[in-house]
Amino acid sequence: MHPRDQTIFALSSGRAPSAIAVVRVSGPQAGLALTTLAGKLPAPRQASRRLLRDGAGQPIDDAVVLWFPGPASATGEDVAEFHVHGGRAVLSVLFAAISIIPNMRAAEPGEFTRRAFENGKLDLTEAEGLDDLIHADTDRQRRQALRQLQGLLGDRARDWRERIIEASALIEAGIDFSDEGDVPAELRSPAVKAIKTLHDEITEVLAAQGHSERLREGLVVAIAGEPNVGKSTLMNQLARREVAIVSPHAGTTRDVIEVQLDLDGYPVTVIDTAGIRETDDPVEQEGVRRARARAEDADLVLWLVEGEQAVNPDALRSLRKSEGGDRSEGSVWIVRNKIDLGGRASRLSSEFGISARQGDGIPELVDALVKFASEFFGTTEGALVTRARQRELLVRTSESLRRSLDLVEDGEELAAEELRAAAYALGRLLGRVDVEDVLGAIFQKFCIGK
Repeated sequence: MHPRDQTIFALSSGRAPSAIAVVRVSGPQAGLALTTLAGKLPAPRQASRRLLRDGAGQPIDDAVVLWFPGPASATGEDVAEFHVHGGRAVLSVLFAAISIIPNMRAAEPGEFTRRAFENGKLDLTEAEGLDDLIHADTDRQRRQALRQLQGLLGDRARDWRERIIEASALIEAGIDFSDEGDVPAELRSPAVKAIKTLHDEITEVLAAQGHSERLREGLVVAIAGEPNVGKSTLMNQLARREVAIVSPHAGTTRDVIEVQLDLDGYPVTVIDTAGIRETDDPVEQEGVRRARARAEDADLVLWLVEGEQAVNPDALRSLRKSEGGDRSEGSVWIVRNKIDLGGRASRLSSEFGISARQGDGIPELVDALVKFASEFFGTTEGALVTRARQRELLVRTSESLRRSLDLVEDGEELAAEELRAAAYALGRLLGRVDVEDVLGAIFQKFCIGK
């Protein structure tokens, strides 16, 4: 029997021990699993209290069971759920009793969701939204993932694809009736209008997204500077706990230290790096190399200096380089530490005065970070794009529509081909055509039981 035809089971709730554990079974043998362990099938979609027994008739647990006959279930298959007490011994015996049922096996990561996708219960954007919702750490991430799960992008993409197919039908009809005078022109005109409207809609959506797909991963802020200027102290202030060792000895931080922050719902990863200086210590040299690399890759660098200390222009110049070219000036901020010892807070928008030890100026710096994150991510409340894969396919769709407009007057066959390419890209976005190469990469990141 093919693995996809087998019945699968897994723990779908939190790790044991817990007050309650939910074990889910999906597939053609789900009903048999319920009757074998609970005696008989309960009424569909109604909770029923049963004493579960193993194959030898020995009691396992006093449980609540549910029965969801397919296709009206989460996966589109027959689904059974066992709500048991969440002890390790209970689960161990329950798993053993389920596993001896013929054609039954433990589920792989994401397999329940993949079956829901394959049975038409979810499109690929909704499946990605579910994964994002499970892994959301901040409220903005949660809201964005929930909108995706509810079909915000999928519904728009299906509508766009249907309209592209309609326009393509008009273009191809014009080709078929090319020998009948004005017929091609009459068909071409509404097709061109529809294609232009579609192109404008998708282009507008892409332009409005900002870095919305980065909300899943978060903003990366690196604290950099020369040794002993207070980087680790600032890191602890931002984290509001001791995450980095603070020492008066230069070179204490040898490796990159990271902490995850929630700033007004924006996920921010703050990195404390080794002090950047010339050194003969091979371990510190490696720390400096890593510090430079992480700072150059960060979305924002807080370059920490002490008081009125001059800023090394060569260091800033190297930090303002990125893979895509020079960064904007605003991606590197000068933070002058120890203003409590006589330094001054600058009035420049990209300079801040703080006391990492006393906390002076920290609220203002945090407010500026929140504003930077807001501008970086753009409008997240209505964002359609949540992954780079989605953006790439929407860009392909937009480009194919633009090329079809350029070709439609002189080469209807080529324009029709570009429309097919646009519809194909949206089909890949939804996961309805030729996406086997991406399914494994997406679903293997799910937890087992989802």
